[in-house]
Amino acid sequence: MALSPMQLQQNREDFLDIIQNTWEKEPKQLKQFLDDSDFWEAPASTKYHEAYEGGLVEHSLKVYEHLTMLNYHHFLGFSDETISKTALFHDLCKANFYRRSQRSKRTEEGRWYRTVIYEVNDQFPAGHGEKSVTILLVLGVPMTEEEILAIRHHMGAWDASGFGQEQALTASMTKSKLVTALHLADMMAVWL
Repeated sequence: MALSPMQLQQNREDFLDIIQNTWEKEPKQLKQFLDDSDFWEAPASTKYHEAYEGGLVEHSLKVYEHLTMLNYHHFLGFSDETISKTALFHDLCKANFYRRSQRSKRTEEGRWYRTVIYEVNDQFPAGHGEKSVTILLVLGVPMTEEEILAIRHHMGAWDASGFGQEQALTASMTKSKLVTALHLADMMAVWL
């Protein structure tokens, strides 16, 4: 799937409008980081979900919609700023993370053709959720403990960060419903 230039621009505008309308104060460094990186054009994955130009922003907007719905329907009580901050930036670690490449593929008729693919090119291999949190904090985004835990553990049991992850995830989910809600919103955005 490919997004049109108009869809890419609309997603960017929608993303920035959400921040402007829900955040008390948007750190200037964050906007500069987004514009200086490939965030607006990046895919959300190499081949799984939204693996196309602009897929990362599109995926983040879907997570925002699902997390907003979960917050409302389950009376979770999280602020609009917390919902937008965690949903829109849970995968910030994917900015400057992929590179375009090409691969030969064969049609059902047996003819070969070249296609664009994305490959991982991680310049700062600091993990997944923890990398998103680190970038946000370095850029001066104020974060609550709940927001940090939710972004850090948004992969849920899919996180393969190693020893102690299961205990940290369980403790974080016990401490804050936002951890579970963000994980569910992410899964809903991918699978529903």
